[in-house]
Amino acid sequence: MPRAVYVLALGIFAMVTSEFVVAGLMPQMAEGLDATIPEIGYLITAFAAAMALGGPFLTVAVLKMRQKTALIVLFGIFLAGNALAALAPDYPTMLVARVLTGIASQAFFGVSISLASRLTRPEVRGRAVAVALNGLMLGTLLGLPLSTVIGEHFGWRAAFWAITGLTVLAALITLAGVPSAEEGAEEGGGLREELGAFRSQRLWLTLVTSTFVIGATFSAFSYLNPILTEITGFSTGTVPLLLVAYGAATVIGNTVVGRLADRYTLPVLVTGLALNLAFLVGFALFAGLTVPALVFMLGIGLVGVTMNPAMVTRVQRAGNARPLVNTVHSSFITLGIIVATSVGGPAIDGFGLRAPLWIGAGLAVLGLLTLVPDVLRRRARTRPTAPAEEAAGKPAEDVPQPV
Repeated sequence: MPRAVYVLALGIFAMVTSEFVVAGLMPQMAEGLDATIPEIGYLITAFAAAMALGGPFLTVAVLKMRQKTALIVLFGIFLAGNALAALAPDYPTMLVARVLTGIASQAFFGVSISLASRLTRPEVRGRAVAVALNGLMLGTLLGLPLSTVIGEHFGWRAAFWAITGLTVLAALITLAGVPSAEEGAEEGGGLREELGAFRSQRLWLTLVTSTFVIGATFSAFSYLNPILTEITGFSTGTVPLLLVAYGAATVIGNTVVGRLADRYTLPVLVTGLALNLAFLVGFALFAGLTVPALVFMLGIGLVGVTMNPAMVTRVQRAGNARPLVNTVHSSFITLGIIVATSVGGPAIDGFGLRAPLWIGAGLAVLGLLTLVPDVLRRRARTRPTAPAEEAAGKPAEDVPQPV
């Protein structure tokens, strides 16, 4: 695996940590910015909305640049936004900072995933994407708790300054460790060529699948804290340890899926969504029992957001591996988070804390339904070969087919 792919993971880690930092420091930020807790919560929504809506436009703006140059430009924009957040004297300034960092991080994800794909051979691209996306998993496992600890001991502004320092470090390592185009990375095409991929109806269906996969997962993840404390009965002090365990499960799952994503893209997605559906239903039914609740929670970590390498591989095969397709894909993933959090809150008010788990199960079912056309296409493609193999006296093999 090229060293540059690991460097890209560091940049993603820095940006994911910035995305999550608000969630761990809501009380301190509310006091410091003279805002309410719900208003601070809107900063998370603003970041996600900026990612989903603004990221593709910024990607278009950097399309003509070499991908390494684009990464450095995006680092600069993100760095400016994060520093503005650390210095923000009031809530409106912080809101602007979150929008700016959200747009930059989404574009960065798209360019990074594209570059990770282009720096590796086609048969190992899923594994390369998994390595790069370990930055996302580690952001959940390490970035959120570390930034929370820094904020609690040194103030919430210190947490943003720490992320700023991490961003500078990641940018410098990217300058040194990521090759330029002439060293082997293929550059993307022009805007017309990039937009041409979106004429494919199949591409749009694959994007919708990703929305449902992530929406199902975040329906549970977004409300793990209150579910585990108020229904399962864990103490408040135990929940951070459980979230670390959840993060570790995502790292393991992401590694496994990355190994399988290239050869078994469709089976991985079908199996992962089916298991996630089972875990979500099990969690909803048995959230009041300690051991089953813990097992189902970790199961969601293993097969939820960890489907990313397979989702990216499927999207790239339906479209291409260029930055705009990858950024729009990230926007559809972010849309899943927005749907999960926006629907989950009102559902809790009406039906209790188990409601988001049932919503997640419903989204998983919808995700499985979007895979049906590819499953049928795959069966139609493999069916004619079976009689020929039987006639030749050879056993039919389940040879992985590109999807």
